[in-house]
Amino acid sequence: MKAHEDDRERTFAALPPARGKAFAQSWWGRAWLAALEDGALESEPVRSGRRLVRAGAVGAVSVRPGRITAVVRGRDRTAHRADVMLDELSDAEWDRFLDLAAERSGHVAALLDREMPPHLVEDAETAGVALLPGLGELEAECDCGAWDHCGHTAALCYQVARLLDQDPFLLLLIRGRAEHAVLDDLQTRGAAAPVGAPAPPEGVDAAEAYAAGDVLPPLPALPEVPAEPGVPPSLDTDVPAPPGVEPAALRILAARAAAAARLHLAEALRGAAGSPAPAERLTVSQDTVRLAAGEADETGSDGVGERLGAGSGRGREQLARAVRAWRYGGAAALSVLEEEWAVEGEALARARAALESAWEEDERPVLRARGNRWTVVGESGQVRLGRDGRWWPYRKEGGRWVPAGIAARDPATALAAARSSEEGETGEAGDENKQGGEGREGEQGGEGREGGEALSRARRG
Repeated sequence: MKAHEDDRERTFAALPPARGKAFAQSWWGRAWLAALEDGALESEPVRSGRRLVRAGAVGAVSVRPGRITAVVRGRDRTAHRADVMLDELSDAEWDRFLDLAAERSGHVAALLDREMPPHLVEDAETAGVALLPGLGELEAECDCGAWDHCGHTAALCYQVARLLDQDPFLLLLIRGRAEHAVLDDLQTRGAAAPVGAPAPPEGVDAAEAYAAGDVLPPLPALPEVPAEPGVPPSLDTDVPAPPGVEPAALRILAARAAAAARLHLAEALRGAAGSPAPAERLTVSQDTVRLAAGEADETGSDGVGERLGAGSGRGREQLARAVRAWRYGGAAALSVLEEEWAVEGEALARARAALESAWEEDERPVLRARGNRWTVVGESGQVRLGRDGRWWPYRKEGGRWVPAGIAARDPATALAAARSSEEGETGEAGDENKQGGEGREGEQGGEGREGGEALSRARRG
């Protein structure tokens, strides 16, 4: 490249043939070609221009305000002078453009790195300054006699797109200002900022960084999962809470948000090779139990427990049982606590097989069935079948069935968990026998619909 004294004309040596690759890699280079390809009246000159560039037929390119020039040899090796013209910006347009560029240090930094910030071009267009050529703005002259774009001028445009990839300042030169003039003006405008004005933000605008994603440095290493969720800041102050704000509720929400954030981070890191399955959406009733289960100490103060219970449609005792179930198994355990469903078809066959194989013949307890609930006759133990095929242990406390542990794949393990926590509750068995039913949850009477279907077993021996 040869630089002239005033830097208002630059000449670039001929580039090697453009074989086997795109003519423009940058977005501004592609925008330059779009003005040619979309504005050409005929497609043949454009195709001919591409062939000439791939053959290395374009000579040295001269770039100056408003005009680019090169000698292009046709397919018959005849040399033709080709010129492409683009209107220069007016002084008023340059002032608007330079003001926009000086507003953000990221714009200047990108220009110095030979990048054209997308937002700078968009903001300039909004301000009425078209930096990139529009449809039909690239005018052509060629000594071959063509009145519009010919293969020679099209080839020149493709070659200029390759040069623009390397240096977007060439676009500014074509529009009327040399590189040193643009940079000097930007420096002057930056130094002229009023005293006390805030310093421009450092770095590059996020949208521009995203648009230039292929040239950004690699992402930092993945973080470690913290041992415990973060602790929310204390809300204890001498200032009373504003109307409508409940500090106790905020403490619960902040603590649960921290726990959820840690869980999501762990899931994301475990599933780096693939996204984790989305969690099921909770109902309002389920979510209030989740909140109550998150902070047991908080739900008992400031009336939060009563509000959560009311919000979930449960009294204090019902909410306590629901919280207990949630801590054992989340929404699945809560469903087993509060929903009774008929075990039929394939699910019934699997349940029978599980009950048959869970104990030896002489150790099998006497079970009375009602829906998905099997109660040990004469004891305060019960197992409930979840819809996922797992068995949940239950025991009777205060005349009510309450969760007694986590789920198991076989009923014997679940019942053992219920029995292991049965000490001190033996008096409930007598109650059950007197009532002839299963406590206060409407489970009284008989063996249920499935009771006579071989699911109830009498202990032999």
